[in-house]
Amino acid sequence: MTIFLIRHAHAGKRSEWASDDRSRPLSDRGIKQSQALTAVVGDIVVGRIVSSPYVRCMQTVQPLETKFDLTIETSDAFAEGADDEIAYRLLLALNDDDGVVCSHGDVIPRLLRRLVADGMDTDGSLIDQKGSTWIIEMRNGRPFHGRYVPPSK
Repeated sequence: MTIFLIRHAHAGKRSEWASDDRSRPLSDRGIKQSQALTAVVGDIVVGRIVSSPYVRCMQTVQPLETKFDLTIETSDAFAEGADDEIAYRLLLALNDDDGVVCSHGDVIPRLLRRLVADGMDTDGSLIDQKGSTWIIEMRNGRPFHGRYVPPSK
């Protein structure tokens, strides 16, 4: 089983957005990055998509929602400032669904460190650029291997 952990795609600068940051949309670059995610997932049939309720996260996984005819579930467990324990439990619960999670740059590094502490090996550093994906292979309900896929340009 596989879990895809995605950092939302490029959304421009927070400092240049005058409205509530939760409603900041993807930039043109971010839209292209989100469209490239269907190739990252490839032939795996995703059974569930859970996203931070922030617009930029939901827009990031929208192409996957369309590809798999699913509805994006939103969860504050993956919003900025989320509780690590709740986010981690929900992430692992997606094991049986070949699930997708979209979250933020403050949440993902903590989740990655927790995955490694629980036994996940990786091919390199725990990086998480905007629009990137960690493909997490699971065995017997535990994280086994993580592979980083950088964002498309």
